[in-house]
Parts: sequence; C-alpha cells; structure tokens
Amino acid sequence: MQMQSLVYGPLKAAAERSPMGSLRGHPFLIVIDGLDECENKEEIQDLIEGMLAFFDSDPLVPLRIFITSRVEQHIQSHLDVPRVPLTDLVDHCSDDDIATFLNILFESERRRNPVVRSYISEHGEWPIPSDKQKLMKHIGGSFIFASSIFKFIMGSNTASNDPKTPMDRLPLALKMNPGLDELYAQTLARSEHLPDFLDITSTIALLEVPLPTSGIAELLGISTYQVVNVLVNLQTIIQVPGTDDMPVTLFHTSLRDFLTTHSRSNRFFAHPSHHVRLFLLCLQCELALRRRNPGSFIYASERKPAAAYALQHSVTHLNRGQSFFKLTESDSAVQLCLETLGFHPGAPELIRSLGRVTLSRFRHTGSLVDLEKAISLNREVLELHPSPHPDRASSLNNIGNALLDRYRLSRAVTDLEEAICLHHEALGLRPSPHPDRALSLSNLGNVLHDRYRHSGTMTDLEESICFHREALGLRPSPHPDRALSLNNFGNALRDRYRLLRTVTDLEEAICLHREGLGLRSYPHPDRALLLNNFGNALHERYRLSRTMNDLEEAICLHREALGLRPSPHPDRALSLNNLGNALQDRYRRSKTKIDLEEAVRLHREALVLRLPPHADRCSVINSLGTALLDRYRHIGTMADLEEAIPLHCEALGLQPSPHPDRWLSLNNLGNALLDRYRRTGALDDLKEATSLYREALELQPSQHSDRSSSLNNLGHALLHCYRRTGPVSDLVEAISLCHEALDLLPSPHPHRAFSLRNLSISLHDMYKETRALPHLQAAILHCEELLASHYLVGHQHRFETLNHLTSLLRMRFDETGQEEDLVRIASLKAEASQSATSTSTA
Repeated sequence: MQMQSLVYGPLKAAAERSPMGSLRGHPFLIVIDGLDECENKEEIQDLIEGMLAFFDSDPLVPLRIFITSRVEQHIQSHLDVPRVPLTDLVDHCSDDDIATFLNILFESERRRNPVVRSYISEHGEWPIPSDKQKLMKHIGGSFIFASSIFKFIMGSNTASNDPKTPMDRLPLALKMNPGLDELYAQTLARSEHLPDFLDITSTIALLEVPLPTSGIAELLGISTYQVVNVLVNLQTIIQVPGTDDMPVTLFHTSLRDFLTTHSRSNRFFAHPSHHVRLFLLCLQCELALRRRNPGSFIYASERKPAAAYALQHSVTHLNRGQSFFKLTESDSAVQLCLETLGFHPGAPELIRSLGRVTLSRFRHTGSLVDLEKAISLNREVLELHPSPHPDRASSLNNIGNALLDRYRLSRAVTDLEEAICLHHEALGLRPSPHPDRALSLSNLGNVLHDRYRHSGTMTDLEESICFHREALGLRPSPHPDRALSLNNFGNALRDRYRLLRTVTDLEEAICLHREGLGLRSYPHPDRALLLNNFGNALHERYRLSRTMNDLEEAICLHREALGLRPSPHPDRALSLNNLGNALQDRYRRSKTKIDLEEAVRLHREALVLRLPPHADRCSVINSLGTALLDRYRHIGTMADLEEAIPLHCEALGLQPSPHPDRWLSLNNLGNALLDRYRRTGALDDLKEATSLYREALELQPSQHSDRSSSLNNLGHALLHCYRRTGPVSDLVEAISLCHEALDLLPSPHPHRAFSLRNLSISLHDMYKETRALPHLQAAILHCEELLASHYLVGHQHRFETLNHLTSLLRMRFDETGQEEDLVRIASLKAEASQSATSTSTA
C-alpha cells in the first residue's frame, strides 16, 4: 500500500500529465539493496507481487526497479517469471572492487598521515604488493571486513596511547577475526533441527573443492532436495546457486574457520573425524563407478560430480583423517578398498590406501597379520613408483612408518635401519621448498630418535633435533601439523636434557609441549599423546627443582590423558604408568599413603595390558617393582618386597647388554636385594646387590647423567659390606665413590642430600676405624649442610640427622674439648626434643 501511495500512484499521475516521449528515454531507477535482510517474508512477497501487478497494468510507466539479494527461496520463487531478468552473481568476484577501494583509502592515508609518509620516504612503497595480496586473501571478498580491517590498520578504533604504527598493525590485521561468529551461529541454528544438517554443513566445510547440491547429495547418499532443504535457511552465509549443477560456496572464508574451530562453533563444529566419513563415502562412490565400468578408463564425461571428486580427493581426506579412524571405520575402509580393487586391480592409489588403512587397523588391534600386510602392500606400491615418480617420496614415507611400527613391536633393529634409509631417500626427493618437506623431516627425525633410544648414539639424537627444528620452522601457526612438530621436537630435547642435564633443553621442551597442547583441544585424538608428553616434561622438571606445582600439574595432565584412553585403548598402559610414576613421586614427597596405593593399582593394571613380548613391558615392570618397594619401606609387608624382587629380575632379563637402560634395572634389583639383606641379613643378597651396582656403574661412563645414583648405591652397599665383613678397603672405596657422586651434584642439586648423608655416615665409620680427626670434621660439615640446605624443619630425615650430628659433635668435643661444640649440642637436642614432642602430639 505504501509503494502504491508513495511511488506507483504519483509516478503514474506524473507520466499521464507529461509527454511520454520525454520520460521514456530516461526512466527513473529505484534500487532495493539486500532485500533478503528483511525478516518478514510475507511483506517481501507482498512487495514483489505489488511490483509485478503494477508493471503488468502499466508497462509503459518510465520506472525500473533494481533488486539485489541473496538467493533466498521465498524471493527467487516470486521473481522467477519471464518478464523479470535475473542475473546470478555467483561467479562475480568483488576482489577488484575491494582492491580499488583499499588503494583509494591507502593513497588518502599516505597523503594525510605524516608517519606513513616518513616510513615510505625511508623504506619505499607501503603496503608492498605481497602484503596487499595477503590482505586481499584474508578479506575474502567482504566489503564490510575490508572497511573494518583498514580502520584497524590505521588505528581508527584503538586507544590514543597505542604506540603501534600502521606498519606495526598490518601484520596483526592478517590475523584478525571478521567478528561474524554470532551471525554464523544464529543462521546455522535455523536449520540444525533438520535431518542430515551436521553432515551437510561439515561436508561443505571440509571439502577440498566445492560441490553442487546434487554432488553433495550423491556423496552423502541422500536426495538433493534434502540438501537444499537445509541450505535454504543458510543463504545469508552460504552461497546456494539457483541450479543443482553449480557449486555451493561460502560467502566468506571465515565461515570455514568458524566451523572447524570447536571453541567458536561448539555444537556446529565440523569435527576433523568427518574426514574419515568423507574418505569412506569417496570409496563408496568410486566402488559404484568401478562396478559400472570394471577395468576400463573412465572418461570425465562419464563421471558425476561426486564420483569425479572421489577419484581426485579421497586420499586427501585419508591424510586429514588418519588420526581419527575407529576400528569399525578401519574395517570398513579395508573392505571397500578390497572390493574396489576387485574391479580395478593394480591401481596404485587404491593399493596405497589399502596399505594405510590396514596399518590404521593394526594400530587399533595390534595384529601382527595386519602390520605384515600393510608392509607388503606398501612395498608393492613402492615398486610401482620407481624414481623419478612424483609419488615415490610418499610411498617411501608410508613403508618407513610401517617398518617403524614393526620395530617398536618386535625391536628388530633391521626394520629401524631400513626405515631410516627410506626416510632419508624421501627427504632427498623433497628439497626446499617442497610442501611435504616438513613431513619427511619429522619422519626422519622420529626414526633417528628411536635409534638413539636403542643405541644411545648421541649423533642420532643431535641429528633428530636438527630435523625437528627445521620441520617446526616449516609449520608456522596455524599449520594443522604444528602441534605434532612441537611434540616431536620437545621429546627430542627432553632426551638430550636427560643425557647432558642442560636445563635450557628441558625449559624449551616444556614451552614446546605447552604450545602443542594448546593447539590440540578436546576432542582431538592427539590430545592424550600431548598431555602425556607435557606431563612427563613437567615431572622431569619437578625431579630437578622439587617445585611442587610442576608435579601437581603433571598429575592433572596424566589424569586427563588416562580419561581419554579408556579400555581397550592401545596406549592406556602408557598413561597408567605415567600417572602411577607421578603419584609415586608425590608419595615420596608427602608420604600420603593413598597416592602410593593408587600408584600400585595403576601399575598393576598397566602390567596386565603389557603381556610378553610387548616392548614396553620392561618399563611397566620396573615401575610396579619400585612402587612395591616403596610400599614395603612404608608398611614393612614382606610380601611386597618378595613380589618386587622377581619383577626386577624379569625386567633385567628383558634388557640384556648393551641395552641403554640396563643400568636402571640393575640398580632397581640391587635396591630391592639390599632391602631384603637389611631385613633378613642374608649375605648372598648383599653380595648380589653389590655386584649389580658395580655392573650398573660400569655402564655409566663419567659423562652419564645418572652416574651419581650408581656411585651412591655402590658406596652404600660397600659400607654395608664393611660393617658385615670388616675389610677397610670396602670402606675406603665407599668414601671414594660417595665423594665422586657429591662432586657430580653441586649445590643446590636436589639429589645432593643422598650423597651428603652416605658420605657423612661413611666418614663417621672411618673416623671410628682410624681416629683421624679430619674424617670426623668432614662428617660434621656434611651433616651441617644437610640440615641447612636439604633436611629443613619438617623434613622426614631431619630428626635422625639432628641426632647423628649431636653424636658427631660429642665425639669431637671428647677429642678436642671445644666448648662451642657443647653449645651446638644443646641447641640440637632442644630442637630434636621439640620435634619429637610435636610428632607425638600429632
């Protein structure tokens, strides 16, 4: 009615009063922009029907109406009549218009802004062409975003005291979010109640190239009308063409970022596991196509959009979904590949896909049959890709990864050596700037790291670190594989810290693991892996610094990782073991029995999951054995000690020389036997413990980071030998060993206390043997350091150390008559008495 009163009526009356010829060459134009933004559909339909009725009755009135709108169904259906020309702008690119718009704005700013003028006079053109291209790509065809981003660069919306210049803000602008999340969420909510909504939106978000509605329907195995039904309500954010054969596209690339970021999209999240579904759907499309055309070449004209997409992009979805396969999906993929190969035998891509999904199934089941089949298939593909075939590097990587899996299962070094050779060749085929160079660097770094862990060869570890550092540099944020590079690099640095005790390596590893974890939010399947490695790095730092916050954070991380690995997850045992180790250390600090009991329970469950001949059984056995030994020392139950000893015997048998960790099992078994000697007095246990400690020390040359522990252990055992059998040579050697251990642990090293304590006791015995005052003086100094720097008030060993020092000072007073010793003795006794009273009250 308003259009009739305000526009049609007056214009018709004016035309009737004026000569028609003067108006016919210059008609009036009314522009209605963004008609789709009107929320009242009935009013829009009334408006359009009124326009059409007016022009039907008055076709010669000099008026034209120009309407712009997204392709909303309620608008298109009314305008799609013969007398209304419609133009689809789906192929129109606004980039040139936006580039012109920005050029004008930047040119104006160059004339107006003295800071920009000064920068250009010194450095030349700004922005440079490459930055303009990045800016245009980031803007993604949105005029509104272009305007906002320009205002940000020029500081129009920033505080007056912001020190950044436009040149500083330009790189930041390339990371700006267009701020459309609320619009996206509100729009998507219109269709979320409809069938297949999440499948359709996730598919659109994750496709490598856009498909038409008919192609999306064909791929998902649903009807085209079902796709259209979902998309009709989303046309403010998704460009839906008027026909079924034109591709469905996003109005702005930020919608893909929104849909693929869980923290932003929440219930609308396009989970990366959907890549697995797309891979399976691609295989189904290819299978159907091959059934219709067995063994023959399929011409492009014979391929429907989904089938053409499947043939070209299925491997990409396999790559992106590799970490997300469930066992049932691996089974389905294997079956589909086998069926398709039946119609198209010898197809390299299908054989390669079959090899990879078979390897994926092995990682779920641990089936050696699957692993051997995967290796065989990958060898077959490699033969089909002789040099210089463009896919040879990919085939080399696949078989190298499968061989690494077999090495980790069987510890066959020949597999590891072959994997290294294959990854070396693959890297040589991917020189910089090859897009997959980072992948080959990571793979080679991983196999070299495994060889270091097997042989202890430092050059392997250094080379691994170099490769991981380069790979990380090639995966800047937001590269999808950056988290894995951060994780791999952090693991290698942590191993170098363990060897050299260079604290900067540990600190850098922790920073890398923290960043990596931040990139793998729940529910990403790699999160548990990153939680474990980050927790281990923090646990390592706790053992160095004794900072309780590190241990508490490590326990939280390991608990979360364990929760993400329910039975029968193949890595559950690893999380059980790591959490048990962290709880065991908290018990050693706080003496909270509940921590120790939980640690024993966790280690027992882990051991059940690591039956012989699993390669990780040894580490789990060692952990359970040490936890049982801790519980024996806490409670005194002989059954715990008797269970711990055979466990450590088994662990030692699993680490024959020259295994790099044999020294650890030797020390653990020695500790348990020494404890049994103290309980039973069985001399054979003492002799065997001493022999084990000697072998452990021989396996730890002077530069070994854990040599001090073996020095202390052997020194302590020799002290017992001296006290039992009497040779002074044992005591002399014990003192020498403890002195060397102390030199390797300068203050304030947290493990220095054990050496101080052993040395003070041994020197005390030597003084009693020789009556040489220097031995007593040294014993007193070490005892004083213990109380001042290690066994502070409240420490479990402070009371006995107070009494020991009192005894030493009494001996010195008896020898020298120094009055100050009596004063110190009185002070020590007073503290010991107060400590005993407090303990009794508690």
